[in-house]
Amino acid sequence: MRLNQHHRPAARALVAALLSLTLVACSSGGGSTGTGGTTGTGGTTSTGGTTGTGGTSGTCTIGSLPSGGTMHSGNSQGTAGSLSWSLWSNGSGGSITTYSTPAFSAAWANSGDFLARIGLQWGSGKAYTSLGTVDAQFAETKSGSGGGYSYIGIYGWSVNPCIEWYIVDDSYNKMPVNPGNTTNKGTVTIDGGTYTMYLRATTGTGGNRCGSSVTSWNQFYSIRQTARTCGQISITDHFNAWNKAGMTLGAVLEASILVEVGGGTGSVAFPTANVTAQ
Repeated sequence: MRLNQHHRPAARALVAALLSLTLVACSSGGGSTGTGGTTGTGGTTSTGGTTGTGGTSGTCTIGSLPSGGTMHSGNSQGTAGSLSWSLWSNGSGGSITTYSTPAFSAAWANSGDFLARIGLQWGSGKAYTSLGTVDAQFAETKSGSGGGYSYIGIYGWSVNPCIEWYIVDDSYNKMPVNPGNTTNKGTVTIDGGTYTMYLRATTGTGGNRCGSSVTSWNQFYSIRQTARTCGQISITDHFNAWNKAGMTLGAVLEASILVEVGGGTGSVAFPTANVTAQ
């Protein structure tokens, strides 16, 4: 959420507050903010595709979406299977379709800053060292455009301190992306690929999950240097790498598979979109 350059209205803070209230009931194993589905099969770990506007699938099998599904529009959230999903935009238009298995799709049309996500929620938050091993399996295909910026990967928040965090494996833009005004915290090799770690300060009048009184916070990024469209994302390994780089998370609220775009008209399908904590 690039709030230095793309300020979101105060309504975003209300949506975030409603999201937190709605999803506490799901906090034991999977929860809210971006999810959908039950256990998934996922692709295997890939060594990553090519640089450019997207990666190749490597050794993974992308597959196809399940049949059926439920389409949701407007700023909203809910559960699908053992996971939770969230849809938010500061513009108009856009949708997310969820399934009873861990998969989803999303579409947008000049929807401003648009986020669709699905994953696990931990209520009021837990230390990342108390979550067990958190992993994601994903496989995606995309079409159209994602505007001036776009992220496909993993997304979440922590509180105390307030941190908004991203693991970016693919983008509609040229990889590796850089959200701007960042401090480079070094590189780390995880899941067969090299990621650059960034720290970025941001401010805004809304758009965080840390409470309406919070107007500034930090963002953590792991940006894969070569894009890929499927594989395992070892989320806990990124948490550990950030900690070693002096990037300290607070109590983690969520870990979700995400697509975020800053405009454009396009769609993305995730035949596999599963997050687990064991």
